[in-house]
Amino acid sequence: MKPGTRLKSAVCDTEVMVIRCGDGEIQCGGAAMVEAKTGNSGEPSADHAGGTLMGKRYVDAAGAYELLCVKPGKGSLSVDGEALVTKDAKPLPASD
Repeated sequence: MKPGTRLKSAVCDTEVMVIRCGDGEIQCGGAAMVEAKTGNSGEPSADHAGGTLMGKRYVDAAGAYELLCVKPGKGSLSVDGEALVTKDAKPLPASD
C-alpha cells in the first residue's frame, strides 16, 4: 500500500486516505479495510465502534501510520488491533 490510496470500511461508511503507512493491516470496526467497497457486510464490533470524524487525521503511537478520514462512519480505526487516535494540531507560535 502506498500514500494516496483510498480505503473503505467493510462494515460502515468510513473512508480514509492513506498519508503514511507501514506493513500492518488497517482495520475499521474490527474488520480489514478494502480498496473497492461492494456493500456493508455487518456492523462494527462493539469494542471498535467509537466512530470516525471527517477531516481528522488518525495516527498510531509509533507514528508509522497516518490516515485522513474523508467520510465519517460508526467504526473506529485500528492497525493490527491497536487503536488509532486523532492527531493533535500543532500549536501556532505566539505573535507578540
